[in-house]
Parts: sequence; structure tokens; C-alpha cells
Amino acid sequence: MDLNGVTSVITLGKADALPAWRTGDAWLAGGTWLFSEPQPGLRRLIDVAGLDWPAHALSEAGLTLAATCTIAQLDRLELPPTWIAAPLVGRCCRALLGSFKIWNRATVGGNLCMALPAGPMIALTAALDGVCTILAPGGPERRLAVADFVLGPQRTALRPGEILRSIALPAAALSRRTAFRRISLSPNGRSGALLIGTLDRSGAFDLTVTASTPRPVRIAFPAPPGAEALRGAIAAAIPEAGWYDDVHGAPDWRRHVTGLLAEEIRQELAR
Repeated sequence: MDLNGVTSVITLGKADALPAWRTGDAWLAGGTWLFSEPQPGLRRLIDVAGLDWPAHALSEAGLTLAATCTIAQLDRLELPPTWIAAPLVGRCCRALLGSFKIWNRATVGGNLCMALPAGPMIALTAALDGVCTILAPGGPERRLAVADFVLGPQRTALRPGEILRSIALPAAALSRRTAFRRISLSPNGRSGALLIGTLDRSGAFDLTVTASTPRPVRIAFPAPPGAEALRGAIAAAIPEAGWYDDVHGAPDWRRHVTGLLAEEIRQELAR
């Protein structure tokens, strides 16, 4: 879609400082959402593609994903065999339903910054203890856990002028056993509930609930819980008014399927 209200486009280079932010600005990375619907308030686009951030970096400490890393680049990434959570990456990539054109333009950072409840990159990075690095024009960078970065539908912790630089996933999280469950109202529909369970070597069990809630919900146990304890923890963490409601699923349905999928994850990881 043409954005005919835009009057200027700034393409940043490697040596450029972030420009002073002003009303009507928007960051441009993949642009898959930006160009998908009218944006009447936009006057200037700041294109970050010229910054040429490396898509990803692997080290003993873990995996760092640039905000500009595309879904296709992430899906093609080969991870060390000791990182047994690796299959989770591909499953989350495939939860973003789109053509190859979308996969080659849509970015990991864009998925987080859109902060849609069904964002699969939110689920992936929240479940694997992701930490965001945030840059500000003329200011120091700051770090924030993904679970604290996403505040609600299309709401993040970014302040005016700030940009998401990268997301770091620690090696310890990538070395956990994982279980993935997703459901939607139609075979190719947007996620109505997307749950990820992890189990580390100490026996600690974590459940991350997304898509059925407005923002990620993380529930932690020192050991795999029983079925009743899990149901109680979900009820305590997500009140009746805390289930998301849109055309992709009613709150009572989301609550019900979340419970079913959580129990499947509990049984899988408890074995």
C-alpha cells in the first residue's frame, strides 16, 4: 500500500547516529505491516536497513539476533547440537503464516515491536529468556527482558525515538528440553493460543503462554508440577479478564484450549 502522507525517507548508514525523533516518524525495517494498511499519521520513514547489522551471532554465551534478522534468515540458521531447544526456532518461524516474500522481509524485531499477541517471535524469545538491547538517540543503550518489553497489543516499553537493536538468547536456555503447542480456529489462521514449555537440567519447569493473552505470561515451577497445580497456577497468573478477545478466538475458548495444551506440555516434559 502506498503511504502517500510520507514526505521524506532517511536511509541510515553504518556511521550514522540515530536522528532526533519527531511526531510522524516511523522506523522502517521489513515494512511488512507498515505497508499493509493506511498510516495517516506518518510523515517520515527512517530506514534502518543501511545499518547492516549482522543477522545473528553465535558464541559460547548464546545466540544474539539482530532486530533486522529476517524470519527466513532465522529459519536457515544452524545451531550447535548441544542446544537441544533448536527445533523450537523452526516451529516458531512456521507459526508466522506468510508467503516466502513475507518471510524474506519480515524481521524478528518487527514481530516483537508490533507486539501482537500472536507474534511467534515473542513466544520464542520470551520462552528462551530473551533480553532486548534498546538504543536511544544520543543516549546509552538499555536492556530489558522480552517478557517486560511487550506490554500489550501493539504496546511495547520503547520510548519515543528508541529502537530495538537485538535480542540475546542465553546458551543455558537453548540447552533446555522444550515442548511446543499451537492452535487456531482454522488450519491457516492466526494463533489463538501458542504455548511453550521448557525443562532445564535442574528439573525447573517453565510455561510461557502467548496468543491467548494480551502479553506473554511466564509461569515457573522448581519441578514439573502435577495437573492440578498447573491448572491452579494458570488460573492465578491469568485472571478471567486476562484472556485476549478478538476475531481469532473468544476468551472462554482461549482459556479452555490453553488449559488443554498446557497439560499436554506438562505430560510431555514430565516423561
